[in-house]
Amino acid sequence: MSSSGGPRRPPSGTRSRTARVLVVDDEALVVDSLQRLLSAEFEISSTTRAAEALEWITGGESYDVILCDVMMPDLNGVELRNRIEELAPEQAARVVFVTGGLLLPHVRSMLDDVPNTVLEKPIDIEGLRELIRRRVRTSWQAPSSAI
Repeated sequence: MSSSGGPRRPPSGTRSRTARVLVVDDEALVVDSLQRLLSAEFEISSTTRAAEALEWITGGESYDVILCDVMMPDLNGVELRNRIEELAPEQAARVVFVTGGLLLPHVRSMLDDVPNTVLEKPIDIEGLRELIRRRVRTSWQAPSSAI
């Protein structure tokens, strides 16, 4: 096995598809940090407005993983996830919540009503990268019903 420094190619010789990740957080510093830390490996789209994320998904954009803050003004993360579920249930299942308020009773109550994974801030970046890789491997290996 040689290490050429170029992109790794699967045995077929084709280039692997890059995972698409959407970051939604009302804190611009968090959005910028996650974009910078993840963009070397994944295709990152990001926004500080939940309504904009919803517009993108409504407009047909699709993501392998959606990293979403819970506590945001106007439309909180759980409300965003529930609206996505109405439009694109497969996308709602890809939401991974990120929060610094896991110990707050109202946040815990909101999260108890949804089946999605929750990560606590501050985020373990290597753990997050592995979570994205694992989620993507699973979704790419799942048989597709659409042709």
